[in-house]
Amino acid sequence: MKISIACDDKYEAKKLANLIFIKDARETYITGILNVIKNELVVSLKDKSAHSVLLKDEDDVERFADFIQSVIDKEHKLVSTKILEHIVEIVKE
Repeated sequence: MKISIACDDKYEAKKLANLIFIKDARETYITGILNVIKNELVVSLKDKSAHSVLLKDEDDVERFADFIQSVIDKEHKLVSTKILEHIVEIVKE
């Protein structure tokens, strides 16, 4: 299953891709969604830190939250992330 999430800009796209998935270890670092404020998403990571990511709009925040929830619940695993300008393509299995 694949999804494309539009971020506010290129920097936010890189930040999102790096926060949620580490390719070499094939590991998901995100452990939860702490808060949603309009187009801003606050996520928690395995190291107990919290990070904010600005997405394009509220629809992208909702689509990302729905998509990532099964990964957080360990029903699916992330396979890859790819950055295309301000878009992050995320694939889960």
